Amino acid sequence: MNRKELVDALATHTQSTKADAERNIAGLLDIISNTLKKGDSLTLVGFGTFEVRKRAARTGRNPKTGEELKIKASKVPAFKAGATLKGLVNGTKKK
Repeated sequence: MNRKELVDALATHTQSTKADAERNIAGLLDIISNTLKKGDSLTLVGFGTFEVRKRAARTGRNPKTGEELKIKASKVPAFKAGATLKGLVNGTKKK
């Protein structure tokens, strides 16, 4: 599913306009992005947790030349699924 399909599905599910659905999705994505940018996490009980994880500096290799290179430490966004979502995906829980 892409963003346009998500907007259409949300509009249908909530019986709202596509413009309202687009604004709601954009707002939600902004909130999640800004929360992670501040270094905080966002938890939706049963669905999952959006968080920032620290990736340590490490040594990598250039696949073409085999030359070693240093990769700087960084922060990466991550999502950890909640128990309810895992159950739905695995067919062990119903909505």
